[in-house]
Amino acid sequence: MSQPIHSSKAPEFPLPFSHALRAGDFVYVSGQVGVDPVTREVVGDTIEEQTVQCLRNIETILKEAGLDLDHVIKVNAYVTNMEDFPGYNKAYESIMKRPFPTRTSIGCSIGSYLVEIDAIAYAPTRRGEQA
Repeated sequence: MSQPIHSSKAPEFPLPFSHALRAGDFVYVSGQVGVDPVTREVVGDTIEEQTVQCLRNIETILKEAGLDLDHVIKVNAYVTNMEDFPGYNKAYESIMKRPFPTRTSIGCSIGSYLVEIDAIAYAPTRRGEQA
């Protein structure tokens, strides 16, 4: 059975999805975009700014589950403009620690957002730790 995870400190949208679900030892975080949790306004005009905000929103949701970004084992990213990929990588690497999670990055259209990121976290250990 899965348990919903909700953080009042993460962005909320009138859409039918949970911030995250815990299923056994895994926490699945829904795609987050680069918006301020309070204003729901897009943060910045660059891929770097929006990537950092996406990851901070994921971090906020994980904290509600008692986890942090070091528990993330898989990331999916959807980038509007693949020419922004170097900036996305730079911002991603500034937040995520080694060893990096596995990752898939796809170019696609996601409206006015430059990037959307979802994540899977493994609760028992952090990346690089032995179980």
